[in-house]
Formats: sequence, structure tokens, C-alpha cells
Amino acid sequence: MVRGPGLPEATPFQRLGRVHALMIAGEAIMAVSLADSLFLSISPDAARTQVILFLAMSMAPFALLAPLIAPFLDKIKGGQRLVVMMVALARAAVMIAMMNYYDSLAIFPLAFGALVLSKTYAISKSALVPTTVKSEKALVEANSRLGQIAGIVGFMAVVPAGIIQFVSTEATLFMSAVVFVVAFFNAIKLPKVRIADKPVEELEWQELHSPEVLRAARTMMILRGTTGFMFFHLAFWLRTEIAGTVWFGVAIGFASLCTLIANFVAPNLRERMKVENMLLLSVALVAVGGLLSGFSGRFFAGILLAGVVNAAAAIGKLAFEATVQSGAPDANRGRAFARFETTNQLAWVLAGLIPVVLTPSGSRGFYMVGIAGVIGCVYFWRAANSEGWKKQRRGSTGSRVSQAINRVRRSR
Repeated sequence: MVRGPGLPEATPFQRLGRVHALMIAGEAIMAVSLADSLFLSISPDAARTQVILFLAMSMAPFALLAPLIAPFLDKIKGGQRLVVMMVALARAAVMIAMMNYYDSLAIFPLAFGALVLSKTYAISKSALVPTTVKSEKALVEANSRLGQIAGIVGFMAVVPAGIIQFVSTEATLFMSAVVFVVAFFNAIKLPKVRIADKPVEELEWQELHSPEVLRAARTMMILRGTTGFMFFHLAFWLRTEIAGTVWFGVAIGFASLCTLIANFVAPNLRERMKVENMLLLSVALVAVGGLLSGFSGRFFAGILLAGVVNAAAAIGKLAFEATVQSGAPDANRGRAFARFETTNQLAWVLAGLIPVVLTPSGSRGFYMVGIAGVIGCVYFWRAANSEGWKKQRRGSTGSRVSQAINRVRRSR
């Protein structure tokens, strides 16, 4: 490609940012198109069986395939880039299929196929981000910027999609397919990099299993799980309310707005407080928001809670990434973040099954979110205050880490 004079070549992060913006836009357009489909208009009882089945099926790629395929892809030059390309093409194919089956039960496997592909892309994106920046500080900023891009593009894509939706659902789905095809061609321009040339070494394993990193990772699982729970809880509970489908759309939009705001605020919070306090703040927000919403029991309280939960997850994600950077400086970032993201996606799916199977009322579901937040606070507090009696254990671990560091230095 010939470039004009004075036009700098796009950096790897800028290329990834374009792909991310297009993937998010395609997903937002798809969400708009589903508003008039059988996916949201079918009765709750009929939909529940379908959702349980396909949520259970959607766990398979993360629980079974990811541990086997991910290490192989990490060793291949351009392996995760290839995944992003294939996901973009597959999403386009799913949109085309939805154009023919949006008003039949076939919409369920197609919609959940799109869900699995979306989560698969999230894992590959997490693996690629560290390869597009040059410093640890830039990595946190890059993840925050990608979150901001997702929020802005998601809102911008909804407007034209909503206008086209008045013409026909098929036209909206076709628009989404076109966006995913454009994402595919942009993904071709991503750098061909190997995420990890070597298998996990002892030093990397030790650092990623330190008390600080494990505490942050488990707290992040709780936060991600509450977002999955709220999504499906509101999806089914709001159907019992007047204009429930409309309010569910409002809830999703408000949650996206709160995520966007949190991604702008989180970097400033990191400058003003420790990452440990950011994680504790995140689960505390979920606890307080869930308990207050449960006490209210109103649908608008549930919409507010959806925003709080998503904002808390966004703040927690940035704090978690900073914890991994500081607590595991010798770990392979791409491999580590991809594996943690896989675990978080499993938490999202498993927690999403709970409201579908148990079908709690609105206030009970909100109380369950609040209790999850309380459990997260208690766990975080106990883990933080148990560092004293763990020092002896960490001391032995520290000696092993020192030995591993010395071996690495000698090998150099």
C-alpha cells in the first residue's frame, strides 16, 4: 500500500483499536436487530429452556478447547491474529444466517453462537494487547483506551442501526455483517506475533500464583460473574413488566454508558489510590448497590444496579491488570491475560445460568448480587489481612523465586 507524504504508518495498537471498534460496532448493531426477533418476543418459559441449553453449550469452548488450543496458538506466529480474523468472518456468517431465521427458534443457537464468538474474540484481544505496546505503564493505558473505544463506538453504532431497524430487521443484520467483514480485512493488518515462544517457566508460574495476583484474579471473577448474572436476570425479570423489552434495552444502554464513564475515571483513580483499594472499592460498590436495589425492588433500581455492576467490573479490570503487571513482572503478559480472561468468561457464563435456572424475583436477584459483593469484600479483606501468617509460606516461595531468577540470570 502506497502512503502519501507525511502520513505516518499506523501503530500496532492503532490497528488493534480499529479492529476492536469494528467488532464492538457489529455487536451493538446485532443487539439492536434482536429487539424485534423471536429471541426477545418468545415467552419466558419457552425461552428459558433454550437459554439454559445454549449457555451450557457455550461453556464448552472455554472449559475444554481453550486449555488445549490456546497454548498451540500462542506458539504460532500470528496465531491469535488468525483467531480474530476467523471470528470476524464467522460473526458475519452468523449475521447472514440470522437474516433468514430471525423469526424462528433457530435464532437461539445463532445468537448463542454469536455470544461464544464474542467471548472468544475477547480472549484473543487480551492476548494481543500486550504485544502492541512498549511499556508496562502503556499497557494499562491501552486497555483503558480500548474500553473507552468500546463505549463510544457502541453508542454511535446504535443510532444508525436503530434507524435502519425501522426499515427491516434483515437490513440491520446485513449492516452488522458488513461491519464484521470490514473488521476481518482490518484484522489482516494486525502484526504477526508469537504470544509465547516458550512454555510456562517456574518463575512465571510462581509470580502468577502469588497471594496478591490470586486475590485480584478471584475478585475479578466475582465482578465478571455479577455482570453475567445481571444480564440474564434483567432479561427474564423485565419481561414481566410493562414494556419490558424496551426497559431491557434501556438497561443495556445505561450499563454501557456506565462502563464508558468508568473507563475514563479508572486511570485517575489509579493515580489517587492503590490498586488494592480499587479492587475493594469495586466489590463494595456491587455489595451496596445490590442490597439497596433489593430493598427497593423496582425495575428502575435494577437498571441502576446494572450500571453499577458494569462500572465496578470496568474499574476492577484495570486494577487487576495493574496487579498482574506489578506482581508478575516476569510473566508473559499475552499468555497470562488470555488465560485469566478465559476464566472470567467461564464465571460470566456460570453466573448467567443462575437466574435462568432459579428464576428469582427482581428484588431477590438484586439481593443475590449484593450478597456476592459482600462475599467479595469479606474474601478480599480476609486475604489482605492473612498476609501476616502467610509470610512464612511466602518466604519459602520467595526463596524459590530468587533461585529461579538466579538461574535465568546465569543462563543469560
